[in-house]
Amino acid sequence: MGSTYDVRIWAVRQRRDRKQASAELRWKTGSTPHSQTFQTKTLADGRRAELLRAVHAGEPFDEETGVPVKELRDRNDVSWYQHARDYIAMKWPHSPGSTRRTLAEAMATVTPALVKDTKGMADAETVRTALYGWAFNITRRDEEPPADVAKVLDWFERKSLPTSTLSDRMRVRSALEALTKKLDGTTAAASTIRRKRAIFHNALGYAVEAERLPANPLPQVQWKAPEQVAEEVDPACVPGPRQAAALLDTVRTQSPRGRHLVAFFGCMYFAAARPAEVIGLRRDDCDLPRRGWGTLRLRETHPRSGSAWTDTGKPHDKRGLKHRPRKAVRVVPIPPDLVALLRWHITAYGVAPDGRLFRTLRGGLIQDTGYGEVWAEARKRALTPAQHASPLAKRPYDLRHAAVSMWLSSGVEPQAVAQRAGHSVAVLFRVYAKCLDGAAADANARIEAALRDGQQPSGAAPRGSHTRWSVRDSG
Repeated sequence: MGSTYDVRIWAVRQRRDRKQASAELRWKTGSTPHSQTFQTKTLADGRRAELLRAVHAGEPFDEETGVPVKELRDRNDVSWYQHARDYIAMKWPHSPGSTRRTLAEAMATVTPALVKDTKGMADAETVRTALYGWAFNITRRDEEPPADVAKVLDWFERKSLPTSTLSDRMRVRSALEALTKKLDGTTAAASTIRRKRAIFHNALGYAVEAERLPANPLPQVQWKAPEQVAEEVDPACVPGPRQAAALLDTVRTQSPRGRHLVAFFGCMYFAAARPAEVIGLRRDDCDLPRRGWGTLRLRETHPRSGSAWTDTGKPHDKRGLKHRPRKAVRVVPIPPDLVALLRWHITAYGVAPDGRLFRTLRGGLIQDTGYGEVWAEARKRALTPAQHASPLAKRPYDLRHAAVSMWLSSGVEPQAVAQRAGHSVAVLFRVYAKCLDGAAADANARIEAALRDGQQPSGAAPRGSHTRWSVRDSG
């Protein structure tokens, strides 16, 4: 029904129609009548005085219950620690493992900032272990925590501020400041701060739904995250075609495990596929003709979330494509190089019983630790000492960056690149549209050639005119 300021309160009346005498208080909020019976008239008069004070103070009343909204909110008020646990429990059933982990991380970051005082608080690492690994992990709710963890959680139950105190904008500001810091006290990445702020905003919105706050205070706080360098791919990380080919050849020749994974890395480079997408790739999702271009149909991902965060207790989740509807499929044309590589892989290793192309020796999902070791060894062998010491191709994911950058530098339309890579054009230009390693020299040569040939910018005065270009010293 909502709240109302239309409140009428009648005088207390004695009831003689019952076995024991009683006093009845009657009042009306909007069009809804209410009554409450007390054993004595004194008690009834006291409650009537409370309601009258709320009316005179201009407080709204909840029409359905007949109680002042503030009083109703106080009844529902719980500590922030308990509210954060309730929020996690609400989000948990419909969230994949990686999201559950992110939610727990955000709540573990903000909760230590919302306490009455810090006297007796454990060190930051112990606090994070207790909150992140136990308090905000639903799978461990029924387990008995270790003694040191139980001690920390008991401390937060006693020291956590009421959720209602977050109506104070300065409290909200202090919580936002906490979201900017990592465990070691340094400033977190901009994307991390944005993600945690969004989760905090959502948790406050849930407090409004639960009638623990009158409104979400976050939009009213004039706060800005610390300025940071724009998040974009560092060109120094992106290998060029020759470097990528050398790395793949080194993967192939370094060991039997490397030979088994060369096509795995090839999918990242030639198809710009994410590692989690390649892990779930099946034979039926590949068109691999004997000649010419083929096609991959990417339809699911297997991100590693950790066994503590999945419903199955396995390290990997099974999900749809990133930022896409669950049944969405991304079709990626692949060049003959990758077609041949995948055909060779299938001939050499076959496929798993469920059709997956890539698997461990025991038939399980490829682990990031395993292919990470192979990649680290390939960098050591394929790159010069200076390149190895640099961030060039530091992570296998840089092969995806290399693919997107190569497509762009080859003149492929940005819309087509974005479609193949599986993200928006806006993300393409903000993050991925970077020069390949060594491409700056090529760009300089083109500019130099243009200047040498006397080419002029559009709209410039033609040769032979009397217009003169001059540069004045601003000093």
